[in-house]
Amino acid sequence: LIIFAGIVAGLPGAVSRIFATQDSSQFFTYILLLIIIIAAIAGIVFVNEGQRNIPVSYAKRIRGNRMYGGTSTHLPLRVNQAGVIPIIFAMSIMLFPGMIANFLVNVSNPTVASAARFIGGIFQNQLFYGITYFFLVVAFTYFYTAVVFDPNKISESLQKQGGYVPGIRPGANTAEYLYHIMNRIILSGALFLGLIAVLPFIVQGATNINSVSIGGTGLLIVVSVVIETIKQIEGQLVMRDYEGF
Repeated sequence: LIIFAGIVAGLPGAVSRIFATQDSSQFFTYILLLIIIIAAIAGIVFVNEGQRNIPVSYAKRIRGNRMYGGTSTHLPLRVNQAGVIPIIFAMSIMLFPGMIANFLVNVSNPTVASAARFIGGIFQNQLFYGITYFFLVVAFTYFYTAVVFDPNKISESLQKQGGYVPGIRPGANTAEYLYHIMNRIILSGALFLGLIAVLPFIVQGATNINSVSIGGTGLLIVVSVVIETIKQIEGQLVMRDYEGF
């Protein structure tokens, strides 16, 4: 919420800077910028809310005179399982070499200084920076999802509760099935996060506008917080409706 507040607080200044540098000959350029921003917001909402529902059935069990189970539900696998964490990791990695290079560029050793200038020059190249940043985000998305999503634990939990995926044997087969499905879902989520991360470079290349201060990461945080806030408000309203009865 603190990051969200900081981003939103900076929006009026960013918009005013864009209008302060506007030129009537760039009218269609600003229209293109608006279309890109709207498309990015729509894409973030679509991917954040996107999920693959895995059907799960529970076997019937009799305890005493009561029957339990026999119901069907689903296991939701989100497309954006990692959230904004991969972008933050990748951003930290990308900033580190430049910081070290700036620190070593003035050392007395000519070899070290020359290497520092070379590294600094590489990371100032927007094409190299954007491509490297994109692939780092994709890689960290796979890594972080592998950390937070454990198909073996999910399969074991389902088996203990008498649940199973129809057509898939419980245990190792279910874990392998979930791993296969999640890998396919991660690909689309990772590519999307990569595009969101390099969105400022895409905007600058398409519109030649350098005064856009909010990037794809900022949009992702703002939209995610708004969606989560709306869900919490809806949940509170539903709870109040139940309390009324």
